[in-house]
Amino acid sequence: METKFKDFYDILIENLESFNGEYASFIDYGPQLFKLLSDLLGYEGLKSQLKLKISAAIAYYVVPMDVIPETLYGAYGYIDDIFITTYVIRLLADVYGYKFLENYWEGEDDLEDVVELCYERSKDVLREKTTDVLNYVGLI
Repeated sequence: METKFKDFYDILIENLESFNGEYASFIDYGPQLFKLLSDLLGYEGLKSQLKLKISAAIAYYVVPMDVIPETLYGAYGYIDDIFITTYVIRLLADVYGYKFLENYWEGEDDLEDVVELCYERSKDVLREKTTDVLNYVGLI
């Protein structure tokens, strides 16, 4: 009997599809941002240091006990994941530009607007924990 495994992107969608809380306006972008980073790993011209940063951000989504664990906080636990993701996407945009990143973006909304919204809102929620989150994955 063949077992079918779900893609982590699909799991993220399932975990967040029914969330209607205070931060839904940006948490809902989590799966699309995760997919953007995953798809960018396929770009052959990606600089190795940026590939490591992307890998760190992707890994942070699946670490069970990160700074704000989903197992304890539910959808709110994705706020730190989204912060890391948008932090890395902003680094990528500095090197490649948003025009290039849009080639990998499957969302309907403008990528730069989404990244800035998610970055600022998640940073505001995390406040003094942003350094803890970035240290946890070795980005600073």
